[in-house]
Amino acid sequence: MFHDSQAFSGFSTDDIDAAEGFYRDTLGLETKRDEMGALELHLATGGLVFIYPKDDHQPASFTVLNFPVADIDAAVDALTARGVTLENYDSGPMQADAKGIYRGRAADMGPDIAWFKDPAGNILSVLQ
Repeated sequence: MFHDSQAFSGFSTDDIDAAEGFYRDTLGLETKRDEMGALELHLATGGLVFIYPKDDHQPASFTVLNFPVADIDAAVDALTARGVTLENYDSGPMQADAKGIYRGRAADMGPDIAWFKDPAGNILSVLQ
């Protein structure tokens, strides 16, 4: 039914200007404002994500955007150099290392992954 649909994803923010600065300047993504004032993120895959302003925004309690990388250590180093704080979730069988990376591959428990938040508190990740 939706085989040819140009699907896209979206989530909200409480500060569209802060979101634009973060996604463009901190993460290096191509951004554009649409005619309604929402922020378009243009992903390397050709995908499109809309971030829209919402007065009663509540941050997502789940990961809204994942960034696969070839070298998670380098990606985490670049994020922390740009002032991004990694999340440390103290639950489950895996624990983050000193860099804030959960080493899932060594434990045969999924990818190596690190989580962080955008200015509105939405959860993002880098994973290898």
